[in-house]
Amino acid sequence: MENINPLYHNTFGVAFQWKRTSANNMLKVQLVFRDTGLLLTFKELKQFSENISRTLNASQVCQKCSQDENCKGLLLETPINQLSFAISMAELRSLEELVEGTIFQLGLDHLLHKI
Repeated sequence: MENINPLYHNTFGVAFQWKRTSANNMLKVQLVFRDTGLLLTFKELKQFSENISRTLNASQVCQKCSQDENCKGLLLETPINQLSFAISMAELRSLEELVEGTIFQLGLDHLLHKI
C-alpha cells in the first residue's frame, strides 16, 4: 500500500493511483477487477462510466432474468477500442459502483485541493 494512493474499493475491485510512475501515468487511475487491470485517464474513466450506463439501459431482458451469476450474457465496451468484456448483470452493477465511486472520489479530491 506504500506505492499507491487508494481511491475507492468495493467487493468487486479497487481503484488507485500509483505514487511512483512515469509523468504520463501519474494522473491515470488503475482500475483492478476480476483478473483485469485497466490504466485509464479521467476522460477514459468517464467514457467507461457512460458505456456501463448504456449497457445497463440496453439490457432490460437481463435485469429480469433468473439465471445465475455465471451467465456472462452482456458485452461491455471499454474506452480501448479493441477491448470488451463479457460480464454478468451482477458484475456490471458492481463495476458501475466501483467506477462511479472512483469518479466521485477524484472530483472530491480535486475540489479539496482547490481550497
